[in-house]
Amino acid sequence: NGTVIDPKVLIQELDDLAQADCHVDGRLHISEAAHIIMPYHKALDAAQENFRGADKIGTTNRGIGPCYADKADRFGIRFGDLIEPDIFHQKLKSVLEFKNNLLTNAFGQEPLKLEEIIAEYTEYANRLRQYAADTVLMIHQAQQADKNIVFEGAQGAMLDIDHGTFPYVTSSTTMAGGVFSGAGIAPNSIDGVIGIVKAYTTRVGEGPMPSELLDATGEELRKAGHEFGATTGRPRRCGWLDMVQLRRAVKICGVTSFVLTKSDVLGAFDTIKICTAYTINGETTDEFPTRLAHLDAAQPVCEELPGWKEDISACTEWDQLPENAQNYI
Repeated sequence: NGTVIDPKVLIQELDDLAQADCHVDGRLHISEAAHIIMPYHKALDAAQENFRGADKIGTTNRGIGPCYADKADRFGIRFGDLIEPDIFHQKLKSVLEFKNNLLTNAFGQEPLKLEEIIAEYTEYANRLRQYAADTVLMIHQAQQADKNIVFEGAQGAMLDIDHGTFPYVTSSTTMAGGVFSGAGIAPNSIDGVIGIVKAYTTRVGEGPMPSELLDATGEELRKAGHEFGATTGRPRRCGWLDMVQLRRAVKICGVTSFVLTKSDVLGAFDTIKICTAYTINGETTDEFPTRLAHLDAAQPVCEELPGWKEDISACTEWDQLPENAQNYI
């Protein structure tokens, strides 16, 4: 229920899966409380980002932020509304009048047409109606049956709307605590939190990134790690592993174990650095600053380690790793 859904994109993904002979009917369930991304969300996303000019955030222009904003403003249309034709028509008519006023008067854009949106989204509703479910009930039934349950969050901890590098963040809760409201489970039901962390640090979009490498090394990291945004294809900004940021993520997410990824990418370097602290306005700290101005002024303090200069991508056991790779990890 904590997600926002673009039905057009979801249907395309379902079609791609079917072409790959992977069928999800009976296995995919969509919360009736999940909010739906509408055409005016995408139009407003692009218009607002353009309005920011030099202060742009670096959104994907997929309508995610405006959709979450409508959720908070109580303008949102949920999946349960979409699949009820009369309710959908009534809600859309009311909301679209307001959104068209905003698009035309504030941003000078053409108004969107009610009939066109209804026709398009009725097709989506007919296709997706079969997946509607009370997912909170499903999860609790699975808990009662003592099943193993894995919740996967979107985005990194530092893109959290509350605890991230605001305003250069996403529009939702991305830390582990988001699973409680985002899926409808109790805080005392979680057994552990797995932190997924790369062996180096990346970021998509704008905002301060103290360990960023704006040189040939950063470019080499990007190419070796195929670091391009999954949604937009934008080149990711790359830098050495930022332990200051990682320690903060551990604090706010309660990480109990790690999965370390892409350590093989570092096999190309003679020496590898790890950012262990920041220097901010002449003072050194190993705590992540909460003020954006302080983060923007932060200079990385790095430890340097010898590289291993060999391909470790085929290693499946700890003892197979070169000593320098073990030391880095």
